[in-house]
Amino acid sequence: MIPFNKPYLTGKEAHYLYQAVYSGHISGNGIYTKKCQAFFEERWGFKKTLLTTSCTDALEMCAMLLNIEPGDEVIVPSYTFVSTALAFVRQGAKIVFADSRADHPGMDEDKIEQLITPKTKAIVPVHYAGVACDMGKIMGIANKHHIFVVEDAAQAIDSYYTIADEKSPLGDLGVKLPLGSIGHLGCFSFHETKNIQCGEGGLLAINDERFFKRAEILWEKGTNRAEFFRGEVNKYGWVDTGSSFLPSELNASFLYAQLENLTDIQNRRKTIWQNYYYGLKHLEEKGLISLPHLPEYAANNGHMFYLVCNTPDEQTRLISALKKEDIHAVFHYLSLHNSEYYKGKYEGGALMQADRYSDCLLRLPLFYELADLQLIINSITSLIKNK
Repeated sequence: MIPFNKPYLTGKEAHYLYQAVYSGHISGNGIYTKKCQAFFEERWGFKKTLLTTSCTDALEMCAMLLNIEPGDEVIVPSYTFVSTALAFVRQGAKIVFADSRADHPGMDEDKIEQLITPKTKAIVPVHYAGVACDMGKIMGIANKHHIFVVEDAAQAIDSYYTIADEKSPLGDLGVKLPLGSIGHLGCFSFHETKNIQCGEGGLLAINDERFFKRAEILWEKGTNRAEFFRGEVNKYGWVDTGSSFLPSELNASFLYAQLENLTDIQNRRKTIWQNYYYGLKHLEEKGLISLPHLPEYAANNGHMFYLVCNTPDEQTRLISALKKEDIHAVFHYLSLHNSEYYKGKYEGGALMQADRYSDCLLRLPLFYELADLQLIINSITSLIKNK
């Protein structure tokens, strides 16, 4: 069976784990935590970063930092993982679901403003497959209505938004901005299915200085412990809410081995993505499937390759047929507004594009050591042509 995903090991993970174990400090916020955070801040220019145990935890920190309360409204795409919404639901927010674009599973930026009410507190764009939402439009809307923006960049490490509008509120035409650095806050995932992984892990990028101090307190279980260890206070105690968001040095050391090999990993994944695209392009040209679309302002970080079938039945049959050929391909998200949890709670209209991606999108195997790429392309071509 060709698996859907296989976590890649660089060869340094066990060595750094050994060093972390014998350093005498394995509980977190030690040398490898600091190395990982410094890597993000130096390479992509994030103002401040904090490693977390997951992207879900990073999102939950965002909800706390924004003081989300019952009655507040938060706009999120329906076509996303549950954590995007759950983090704000836990604080009592009402989730307002946005539809996807017709040409991409990300949220339709042109439909955001009509969802805003006096109770709207935040917009949470998800950079699906590492492809940027139109952050110029989103930040323009947010600035106009004085709303916070939290970038769910779980899939978007080392991906960029290029300013393509001369009137952009983000800066000069042609400037490339790392995803996760544009909104007030940004969140990343290092789950084993991501480009860079440590089994389970995440990162909070803090781009607004108003949140620097409190984020660190929430991160340290509501205490000012980090300030104490830096010698900024004489003793530490309980000063705010928070939780155990800080990962151990074992996770951080594993992650650092991955970050050191970022360029190699990214180049390999993007090569696989390109080979998929050009190997299946002829099927799209015949109208048999749709392939990923990259807007002019978006980059490709090789996180995933998907195709969109023309009907739900075609998606189901293709998944089943590929499984019989020992190829593990999967559907992705089910629209959150149609979820079991949200039954009876959703008050909006139809979200046709989100439902279309739920019914028709198919993810293909993509991992560093994928060696049977042409076999997969040939199988898909044969199966679709003979459907």
